[in-house]
Amino acid sequence: MMKVVILVMLVCLLIEAAICVEGDDQNWSTTQHEEDLHVNLGLGKEKVTRLHFYFHDIISGKKPTAMKIAQPNTTNNSPYLFGVLFMADDVLTVGPESTSKIVGRAQGLYGSADQQELGLVMALTLHFTEGKYNGSNLSILGRNGALHSPRELPIVGGTGLFRFARGVAIANTYNFNSTTGDAVVEYNVTAIHY
Repeated sequence: MMKVVILVMLVCLLIEAAICVEGDDQNWSTTQHEEDLHVNLGLGKEKVTRLHFYFHDIISGKKPTAMKIAQPNTTNNSPYLFGVLFMADDVLTVGPESTSKIVGRAQGLYGSADQQELGLVMALTLHFTEGKYNGSNLSILGRNGALHSPRELPIVGGTGLFRFARGVAIANTYNFNSTTGDAVVEYNVTAIHY
């Protein structure tokens, strides 16, 4: 008799587990209408923000802000450093001088992905640390033809005050030291966000 009770309890538990699993499979996602999304996330109206700052990419000296983290043996034979990969934590400043007020940091990866010219693929987060944008981020993911000015980089997302951002960053090289590889780049960013 006890075996029958235990068997019935096990069967009931298995049926309940199957129902729970089936329910989870069906409820793992939801789709909302755009109007509901705005209300639920408190997005408000779409805005356009324009930012102007300077990006300091320092790969030389005792305190570099970007450093090589990977490189195949063939990179040294490439005129465009094909295959080299850098990790960056570059400062963003109000003016082009290194002593100018810091307003954020560009953090992420960039690597040489072109064998015909200096073409970098960049995956960077522009993390702002000053003013009303303190703690907000914009994400850049795209190609940077570093020897061309101006060049456009896509803004593919954002957080904080830049939630759901999209837009473009226009980059112009302000200063490049061909001996050290250090660069200061002027950025004009247009971000559309909520």
